[in-house]
Amino acid sequence: MAEVLSQQEIDALLSNMKTGGEDSIKTEPEKEVVPFDFRLPNRISKIQMRTLQNLHENFAEGLSSFLMSKLQTIINVNLISIDQIYYSEYVLSVSNPAALFLFTIENTDIRGIVELSPELALTLVDRLLGGPGENTKQTKAITTIEQKVLSDIVNRMLSELSKTWSAIGEYKFELERFEPDIDFAQITSQSESVLLITFEIFIGQQSYLMNIAFATYAFDAILAKLSSQNLSTIRPVKYLGTTAREIVTNQLKETKLNVSVELGRTILTFKQLMEMKIGDIIILDTKVGEESVIKVEGKDFFYGYPGISNNFRAIKVTGRKEERE
Repeated sequence: MAEVLSQQEIDALLSNMKTGGEDSIKTEPEKEVVPFDFRLPNRISKIQMRTLQNLHENFAEGLSSFLMSKLQTIINVNLISIDQIYYSEYVLSVSNPAALFLFTIENTDIRGIVELSPELALTLVDRLLGGPGENTKQTKAITTIEQKVLSDIVNRMLSELSKTWSAIGEYKFELERFEPDIDFAQITSQSESVLLITFEIFIGQQSYLMNIAFATYAFDAILAKLSSQNLSTIRPVKYLGTTAREIVTNQLKETKLNVSVELGRTILTFKQLMEMKIGDIIILDTKVGEESVIKVEGKDFFYGYPGISNNFRAIKVTGRKEERE
């Protein structure tokens, strides 16, 4: 038998129908609609992108120092952006002719491109060959000789990238070839994504652009390391757990120095030097049993006595020069 409602319950139902009821008041706030491309979901998360950004900011600093010493002028390298785009979009943005250097990462399937703007490429060539760096060339096509000159710079860039990526693991970047036409580069399919990293290089008052593009289809192993490791300090794996002071101290301990010993001095005329033969004796200004000066990198550092140790010529250190003064 159906349940019979009282008049009070019927009035309450009618009232709810007119006002929308209590449940209608509790509405969820509208969420912002974010477009999502099902053909190309982002392979790299925002946290991983931030880590890669920090890595390549360090790369920009190292590259700036190298170019400054190489070109003997004030140079600043700044990271402008890092983004994921379609490879087809990247292809459309490349000029023709272009200065493209294709590279691979050893023991991986990762391929990429170092793209120098034609103006940057020709400016670098001009400066490296002794010019003022003023690009006056009519055509932007890169000749074979210019390719060779630029290859030395790009090889050093890839070496700096290898050092930077040592925070993730042992990855060696190797230059594959030069390509003036993006259509023949083909590091991935048109529908795949690439990680595009854009730098701005200031040489004096002029600014130039440089891009590094990675094909991301083989990034899974690297992304796994980015997710599993704490890379907030961006320090190479072999240095984890050590302080900066310890790292510098250990590096200094392995630094090799030239050590020489001055047994004495004398003055000879050119005639005496020319007439000298085997068996002649040179009289020095030091006495027998007198201490000799030990030099480190050409500077007087220690005193000691020369002698023989285990059939090798040796010198026994007897004191520091600074302690005697």
